Amino acid sequence: MECRRCGTALDRPGDYCLVCRSENADAVVLELDRERARVSTIVDEEVVGAREVTTTPEDGGEAGVVELRNFAGLVADEVRRKRPDEVYATGDRDVLRTVRGQLRHEFYRIGDSDDPVEAVLSRRGDAPLEVVETPPREKIGGSHSTLVGGRAGQDAIQTVAGHPHVKKIIPGPIDAGGSGSRSGVRAKATRAGENGNVRLLIRDGSSVQENRVVTTARERELGEVVREDLNEALQEAGLQG
Repeated sequence: MECRRCGTALDRPGDYCLVCRSENADAVVLELDRERARVSTIVDEEVVGAREVTTTPEDGGEAGVVELRNFAGLVADEVRRKRPDEVYATGDRDVLRTVRGQLRHEFYRIGDSDDPVEAVLSRRGDAPLEVVETPPREKIGGSHSTLVGGRAGQDAIQTVAGHPHVKKIIPGPIDAGGSGSRSGVRAKATRAGENGNVRLLIRDGSSVQENRVVTTARERELGEVVREDLNEALQEAGLQG
C-alpha cells in the first residue's frame, strides 16, 4: 500500500507515513484473546490488512505479569505504527486493560459479536459518542445527596462519573429493607434502556441505592457498550459485583 497523501510505499498497509507525516489508517480493530491477538486495519471503510500476535501465558507470579505486559506491548506497537483515528477493542479483559494502559488512544469497546470487524464497519457511519469534559464531581446532582456505602460508595460514584461518555449521575433514595448477605460495598451498572442510559446499583449489606446514569449514547446498543466500560472500571477499582 502507498501513502494516501504522498504515494510513498508503506511497510505495512495503513502505516503512518514517516515521509510526509500523515496518517493512513482510519481505525484499528483489536480482537484480544489471552494467547492470541488479531489487529485489523481499516482504511476508507475497508479492511486493508490484519496481523496476529501470539504468546504463551505463564502460570501466575512475576513471570506471568511480565509475559502479559510484553504481549500487550507487541499489540500496542502494532497500533502505534498506524496512529489511527480510532481504536476498537474486544476480548480478554486483562489483555485489553494492559494494552490500553500502554497507549494514549481512547478505546471504543465492541459489544458481543461473531464478527467484531464487521460490527465496527457497520457503525463507522454513525456519529461518535460525545465526550463530556465536565469534572466528575460536577456530574453528580439530584435531590438525594446521601450516598450508600460511605467512602467506598463515593468511590463507586466517582469512578462512573469519570467516564467520558457519562453526562450526569442522579442518586436515588436508599432502600434499607433488603436482605443482602455480602459484606462490603459492591456496585454494578445494569442493562441499558432504549435511550442508552443505565442504572448504577450500589449495595452495602442490606442497603441498596439505585442511581440513574445519563450517558451520551443515543440508543440501547451504544448504551450497552458504555455499561460494559463502567463495569470494567468498577471491577478495576475492586467494587464491581
